[in-house]
Order: sequence, then structure tokens, then C-alpha cells
Amino acid sequence: MADRPARGRVRRAARGTLFGLAIGDAMGRPLAPLSMARITAEYGNWATMELPLYDGGDAVRVSDTTQLALALAEALAETAVRAPLTEAEARHSLTTRGALPAPPWITPRAVTHALRSHLVRWRHSPDNDRAPGRTTLDACAALEGQIPWQAASAPTSKGCAAVVRAAAVGLVPYVSAEQRSGIAQLQAALTHGHPTALAASDLAAHAVHLLVHRCEPAALLGKLRAHAAASRRTYRTDWLGDLADRAGAESPASYIAAGWDECLAALDSVAEALRAKDPNREPGAAAGTDWTADHVLAGALYAYLVTDGRPRDTVRRAAHTSGASAATAALAGAFAGAHRGTANWPREWVQAMEYRERIEALGAGWDRTG
Repeated sequence: MADRPARGRVRRAARGTLFGLAIGDAMGRPLAPLSMARITAEYGNWATMELPLYDGGDAVRVSDTTQLALALAEALAETAVRAPLTEAEARHSLTTRGALPAPPWITPRAVTHALRSHLVRWRHSPDNDRAPGRTTLDACAALEGQIPWQAASAPTSKGCAAVVRAAAVGLVPYVSAEQRSGIAQLQAALTHGHPTALAASDLAAHAVHLLVHRCEPAALLGKLRAHAAASRRTYRTDWLGDLADRAGAESPASYIAAGWDECLAALDSVAEALRAKDPNREPGAAAGTDWTADHVLAGALYAYLVTDGRPRDTVRRAAHTSGASAATAALAGAFAGAHRGTANWPREWVQAMEYRERIEALGAGWDRTG
């Protein structure tokens, strides 16, 4: 069933999500290489940390995490955001089928072409000077050739780049749940082909979608766990093709199940950490410090939930960590923005953001569509 956004609730959710991602990335970027001792010494208590300005100037610079998320979002805007069904078309479909149809123009081939083009464009951008990960760079270089995209993917890599950019997938309107999962997993697999990267990206997109559509933070973990359990052995062949075979998996179902199992364990770690109700416990200690998709997803969810989804507290808590500071805070910021929109991001933070015009344009288009 295609999901129609809730009227009124999503008006600024896209901008809130994308600004939250960029704000979190910018806040965590200078902290990423530091130990907890140095973070505390240089930036003080997490609860009072402010958005660091780049080189003492008046602009806030982001990492390649935001650049890649915007590349993905712009690719999806080209492919997926079109005029919705008319009221008559929607009523006819609901009457005859009991569900809204998934948009027929959102096909694996069309989405793959758009994503591939925008990733290659990012690779050649003069702004691509933020020391991006080798896995992403190598994959994007391979995607420029004529090979199948599955041959460009790194099947053993579950790094965190893919899970953060998946947040934008949760904003795409009028897609079915199956399309959303397929797009989220595909965009991850273009660079990071480990099944955990695919499953974590699916969960990140699903979390943003749920929060945009009025899911309360207290219910989020339970809904994500249910989604993971239901998806555990579903290999989306139409979106992933022969990726599992190329990875040497025993079967497509066992391949994807391994990723969902790691993500279910990550969700369990978040639930366990939240029982203490201690916002002073940093995400790395609560959810793990590896720069992998499952640990970053868990750290972002923990930071978001332990602060009750308050946007400024969420990104502060997420960035102030011994784990992947920029990626964790970016994803946590996306969750907070999806639920609260733009109203709770300080105006001065928004005004100072690098790529503010691109974020505004993207967000405005999706918010109007909703």
C-alpha cells in the first residue's frame, strides 16, 4: 500500500529532517577524531555545547556525510517526486483495490540510474574535499564505468556512510512500504554491500517515515523491531539483483537475514541502555563505538530517545561521543527534525549552515508535495 503523508503534519518535516542531518553532521565533524577526554576538555559538557563555527568564521561546514545525503535526495527528487494522484484517481483505487497504488514511475532501473549519476557527480565535485571514506570513493569510481552496479559494491563493508544518507529515503512521498525498503537498501548497496548496511539503511528510512507520520518517540523502537522481524528473510531481488550471489551467500534469504539479525541486536542494545534513563551516558558507551551502520543507527536512536527527541539536546548528545560523532549526530538530527520540523532548530544555526540553499530547495519541494 502506498503511504500518503498526513496532511498538515509534514509541512516542514522535510526541511526539518535535512537541516537536522546537516546540523548534526556539522556539530559532530570536529569531534570525530577526538577521545572523550579531549572532547570534554575542548567542548565542555554535552548539554551546553554550541554549534562549532568553521575556522572561527561565520559559516558552519559539513562533512561528506551531508554532501552524499544531498546527492541522494536530489537524485530521488528527480525520480520520485511527481504530481500525486488526483482525488478521483485515489478514490477509485481505494474503492477497487483497497489501497493506493505505488507510483509506477518509481522503478529499480530509474532509481538506480539517478542514484548512480548523482554519486558520480559528487565524486567529481570540487567540494569533494572532506576526506570521504575509501569504500565510497572506490565504489563511485567504479560506478562511472559500464559495469553492473553490483560489481562496484563492497560486499564486506558495513560502514556508516550509507545509513545516514538513507534518512532522505524516508521523506519520499507516495511510495509503498516495499518501494521505500527497496530504495533504502539499493542506495546502501551501491557503495556498501554488506547486508547489515542494507538492513540498517532500511531501518533509518523507516524511522524517518514513522516520525514524519506522527509516531511518538516512545513507540519508535517497538515499531522498528517489528519491521526488522517482518523483513528478516525478505531479499528484494527486484532492487538488489544478484548482489547476494556476488557476495558468496548460501542463499539470498540467509544473506539478508544476517544483516537484520545484527540490526535486531543493535535495537536490543538501545532498549537496554535506555532502561537506565541516564542522558549523561554517551552513545558510544550505550550502543558501541564501531563506525559501522548498525552501531551508528543504534547510537543515533539512543541519543534521540534518551533526550526525549528535543532537537538541540539530541544533536548535542549524539555528537558528544566516543563513536562516530558526525555520522551519529547527523542521523540523530534527522530523526529529531523529522518529528519536530524546523521550529526547534535555532535560527542562527540554520542560517549559518553550508548548503542552506540546496536544503531549502529540496525540503520545500517535498514539503509542498506532502
